[in-house]
Amino acid sequence: MSNKLPLVFPPERMEKLMAFDRLLTIMDELREQCPWDKKQTMDTLRHLTIEETYELSDAILEKDLPEIKKELGDMMLHLVFYSRIASETGDFDVADVLNSICDKLIARHPHIYGDVKVENEEQVKQNWEQLKLKEGNKSVLGGVPQSLPALVKAMRIQEKARGVGFDWEEKSQVWGKVEEEMKEFKELFNAEKEEVIDAEKAEAEFGDLLFSLVNYARFINLNPETALERTNKKFIKRFQYLEQKAREANKNLKDMTLAEMDIFWEEAKRI
Repeated sequence: MSNKLPLVFPPERMEKLMAFDRLLTIMDELREQCPWDKKQTMDTLRHLTIEETYELSDAILEKDLPEIKKELGDMMLHLVFYSRIASETGDFDVADVLNSICDKLIARHPHIYGDVKVENEEQVKQNWEQLKLKEGNKSVLGGVPQSLPALVKAMRIQEKARGVGFDWEEKSQVWGKVEEEMKEFKELFNAEKEEVIDAEKAEAEFGDLLFSLVNYARFINLNPETALERTNKKFIKRFQYLEQKAREANKNLKDMTLAEMDIFWEEAKRI
């Protein structure tokens, strides 16, 4: 596929290119003139980028499109910022970054840019993982970031293993594994027995149980991270309603009985 640009762009593409050029120009000006922007390095930006990523994630979960647009802008700024910093040391610039991802996308989609035939999405994923191995990856799991949150990492590990055919065949088999892990956990750490448990062993067994639940969620096309975060948000809203009602009644939560708090909790659920 040619890297040559067309001589004439359609108006809608020109508008987008001009907007991107405007961002690049502003970034150059800030880097050269703003005391704060001049001091930044990739290391100092890293934690800010992580924060922006989570803010985008929150906006997506809330389906807040104006906020999604805002957070995407923040992310774009960070990507341009990293590229500008690298250009100052001659390592790469934003054109190198964009051409690199374009080259990768073309190479990873031979069913679009080559003569490979695929029947469905699953075959696309399998081809993707096989191509990554041919490119030099020593392990299918090598591309899973070490710093990913554990729940997300479990999902990605399982997806990548599935990409090379290592997976259950039927969802009933996966649910059977969930029940097996639940049975093992219950037998080892029966809640009815008041005894000291082996914390290390309990942690290992609980991890196995969570991993199997993530596996089942993936098998039925649920994202466990999204599901848990929606439950987190639901709990927060209900708990904050409980706090509000307690204040209105001039009560302190720690002085209320569970029965009293449960009245407000049930109200929150109905709302």
